[in-house]
Amino acid sequence: MGKKRKIGKKTLVSIIITSILTITAAAYVAGTLGYKYYTVKISKIELAEEAYIYVTPQDNTASIIKKIKEIAPEARVSGFATLASHNNFDSRKRSGKYCIKDGDTMRDIYNRIVSRQQTPVRVTIPATRNIQQAIGAISRQIMADSAELAEYTHPVAMSCFGYRQAETPAFFIPDTYEVYWDITAKEFFEKMASWNRKFWDDNRKAKAKAAGLTPIEVSILASIVDEETAKTAEMPTVAGLYINRLKRGIPLQADPTVKFAIGDPTRRRILKKDLEVNSPYNTYINTGLPPGPIRIPSKQAIESVLNYTKHNYLYMCAKEDFSGTHNFARTLSEHNNNAKRYQQALNRLNIKK
Repeated sequence: MGKKRKIGKKTLVSIIITSILTITAAAYVAGTLGYKYYTVKISKIELAEEAYIYVTPQDNTASIIKKIKEIAPEARVSGFATLASHNNFDSRKRSGKYCIKDGDTMRDIYNRIVSRQQTPVRVTIPATRNIQQAIGAISRQIMADSAELAEYTHPVAMSCFGYRQAETPAFFIPDTYEVYWDITAKEFFEKMASWNRKFWDDNRKAKAKAAGLTPIEVSILASIVDEETAKTAEMPTVAGLYINRLKRGIPLQADPTVKFAIGDPTRRRILKKDLEVNSPYNTYINTGLPPGPIRIPSKQAIESVLNYTKHNYLYMCAKEDFSGTHNFARTLSEHNNNAKRYQQALNRLNIKK
C-alpha cells in the first residue's frame, strides 16, 4: 500500500485562500450580471404620458441612450447598453419613431427598436401656393429632408408619374396620411402616386368627364377657385361660373391667373397693364384653362369643381364690403355695375394695387 500524502499547512492555507477568492469572484460576477439583469428586465421607466424618440441611421447606442435620458432623466439605461453590446446593435437598421411608455423596461425599448415596431406618423400635405412650401411642410414631418423630396418634383421624375412639369401641383392631393417617419423620399412619392390614384376613383373620374374635364383639368380649375374665394360655401358657384365660360368658349378672365403670371398673388387690384402680360397663364388673352394649376388646390375646391352648382352666371366681382364673398352676374351690364361699386370702394381706401 502506498503512503497517504500529507497536505502541508502552507498548502492548505493556499487552497483555502484560492477557494475564497474563486467564490468571491464568482459572487461578484453573479452579482454584476444579476444587477444588469435587474436593470434590463425589472427596472421600469416612469412617465406621466407616452413620449417618442426619433432614431436616425446616424444614431448609435450612445446617442439613443441620450435620447432616452432626455425623455426619462431618472431611467437606469445601463441595461440598454448591455443588450446593445451583446447583439451588434450598432450594425442593425433601426431608424424610425418609437414610443416610450410608462412602465417600459430597457429590454422593452431595446426590443421595440430592434424589431422596428415603429409608431406611424400622420403627415399632412397642405394646399399651398407653391410646391416648395408643400415640400418644406412635408420634410418637417418625416425623416427625408426637403432637398431629397424636391428631387422627385423635377420634370423627369414627374413624367414617370404621368405629369408634365406645369401640372405638378395636381399630383398633390392635400390631406392627412399615415406613414412611417423613416420613409424615404422615393417611397413617399410612390405613396403619393398611390394616394392620387385612390382619390381619382371611378366616381370622381365620371364627374370630371361629365363636366368636360380630365382629373388634371379639374385640379387646374380648382386652383383658380381656391384663389378666387376662401368661402367654402361659395366654391361650387364659382366653379359653375367658370365651367359655363369654358363650355361657351369665353375666356375665363380670372384675376388669380393674372396675379400668378405677374408673380404677385397678394395683389388686390389688377391694373390694365397687368391684363396684357404675355403669359400662357393670362386667361384674359388666352381661352381655356392655363397649362397647369396656379397652386396646389385644396380637396374642398376639387370637390366643388366636381360637384359644381349649375346656374347661368358668367361674371363675378368681389363685393364692395370686402367680406371675401362675390357678386355674381348673368349679363355684362350687371357685372359692370358690380365692378364699379368695388372699384369705388378700393378708391375710398386708396388701394392702388
